Amino acid sequence: MPEFMKEDMLLSSKMGEKLYHGYAKDMPIFDYHTHLDARDICEDKIFSNPAEVWLAGDHYKWRAMRWLGIEEKLITGDADDKQKFLAWASCVPKTAGNPLFLWTHLELYRYFGIKEMLSADNAERVWDECSEKLRSREYSARSLMRAFSVEVLCTTDDPADSLEHHAAMLENSSKTDCAVLPAFRPDSILNCSGNHFTNCVLQLQEASSQHIASYSGLLTALEARINFFHAHGCRISDHGFSEFPLVKQEKVDQEAIFQKAMNGGAVTNEEAESFQGELLLFLARKYHSLGWAMQLHIGAARNNKTAGFLSIGKDAGFDSMLDFMLSRRINAFLDALDREGKLPKTVLYSLNPVHHEVLASAIGNFQGGGIKGKLQLGAGWWFNDQKDGIERQLTCLASIGLISTFIGMVTDSRSFLSFPRHEYFRRILCSLIGSWAENGELPMDEAFLGEIIQDICLYNAREYFSLKIE
Repeated sequence: MPEFMKEDMLLSSKMGEKLYHGYAKDMPIFDYHTHLDARDICEDKIFSNPAEVWLAGDHYKWRAMRWLGIEEKLITGDADDKQKFLAWASCVPKTAGNPLFLWTHLELYRYFGIKEMLSADNAERVWDECSEKLRSREYSARSLMRAFSVEVLCTTDDPADSLEHHAAMLENSSKTDCAVLPAFRPDSILNCSGNHFTNCVLQLQEASSQHIASYSGLLTALEARINFFHAHGCRISDHGFSEFPLVKQEKVDQEAIFQKAMNGGAVTNEEAESFQGELLLFLARKYHSLGWAMQLHIGAARNNKTAGFLSIGKDAGFDSMLDFMLSRRINAFLDALDREGKLPKTVLYSLNPVHHEVLASAIGNFQGGGIKGKLQLGAGWWFNDQKDGIERQLTCLASIGLISTFIGMVTDSRSFLSFPRHEYFRRILCSLIGSWAENGELPMDEAFLGEIIQDICLYNAREYFSLKIE
């Protein structure tokens, strides 16, 4: 371990230590939500340097660097990779207390064996050492996954994606030691109020070979793409929302809204919400028919800094939590599907932790159908995937629902160096459950507790997603 860490880092009790080292530590990883590139995995990419594999696309690090006054040229600008790495290294000691500090050093140690704290003083040497190792086939994309026993990994894919790299991996199982499967993410089609909508519909039309001149044509094309994704092993959809749409009781004229959006008309907020809600219900019914699970990521206020968005683009570190009333909306949506008997397995994530209790109580209303934990309170997401956020999510799930049915952690990452985040999560999980036993809230029964730990780390996800290629 790094010289300032301990083998029992984050483990606050003897039982927690036993649970982590004896039950969690060596479990394979089932990472059902990532933003990794299937092409990189299929082609087994060799990365040229640590900045390419570690800093590119990592808006967590970008935000920290801006916080410390680093000029944008050294973050997302035209500085070379080494300059950007040296700038990041100079920031690392000042991230103390932020999860980036532990993540950074776990990643340097687990992948490269570096035990010292990264700083401006040793940045040149660490750059050289990591760059040399990365040039080896032992550090290719699939090798990095293999080093952490990644069993299942899901990418995030637009409905118009060709899935050519997924197809290649399906045809040749030797391409990777783990199942690399797509997840269907139709956000571009659900948002009819953006300037991009018409282009996205045209891309969907081309990909599906279905002419889209009407709302019904849109549904036909989406159904065709869902079937295409299913044939490529997809069993999970994914959706991102700022404010979750309210399902309307009255009939919505989807055709009129669709035509207005396609013709460049100004779609009102009410029309956009109605369109989104009705289309999401259609998609959910299709997911249910195929046995898919549906992920709903709720509560991100995106692209808040106009100048940053215009100069850099989306997913660049200018997003934050949104506050709004959620309970009535999420219950109405789930109930509309449940009344029809078409509610799919559903995983609900909230970016704002004040909604954890709201979601946990809502999903308890709709459990059943012979499926253990059919509805899930998703893992601590984004601003919540640090120690306090993970503990809050786990404690909320345990107190309002059943933590024993939880399907575990995801990296939600664009980096192949992010898999130690599962270690970080597992240490926190074992510490929490171990402390409950030490406090007399659970039996001091290592085997009993270990079974719960291993279910959360792997077995519940295996059972829940049924990601078996047919």
